[in-house]
Amino acid sequence: MAQVKSGDKINVHYTGRLTDGTLFDSSEGREPLEFQVGSGMVIKGFDEGVTGMTVGEKKTVHIPVAEAYGEMDSSYLAVFNKEEIPSDIPYEVGMQLNMHQDGTGQVMPVIVVEVTETTITLDANHPLAGKDLIFDLELVSIG
Repeated sequence: MAQVKSGDKINVHYTGRLTDGTLFDSSEGREPLEFQVGSGMVIKGFDEGVTGMTVGEKKTVHIPVAEAYGEMDSSYLAVFNKEEIPSDIPYEVGMQLNMHQDGTGQVMPVIVVEVTETTITLDANHPLAGKDLIFDLELVSIG
């Protein structure tokens, strides 16, 4: 029976949890995730987790921070004076906002992490940065 190797295009069902059991993503009720193994389309630990699996196989993989979204990076925190934020934009701790990058036209999702009387602190780290992840996997197809 064929085993997944780098370069294979595969379909996999998955459920992603944090180590405390919090569910953060799942393909349940949707089409399985399709990607090419080793192409950088998914995090390193996910690529490594599916490698060697056979069609129909189920397994659970534990992915440490370094093979997931990395550690939190304090350089991705930005503090703004409230006057710099347009008054029509509502914000509260935990809310996701989209911030436009100067000159590039690209939009970066940020999370409001602190609000004081005069400032608002935004975090552009990936929401799963700094976290170990657990994935329950089921290989649906290879090729």
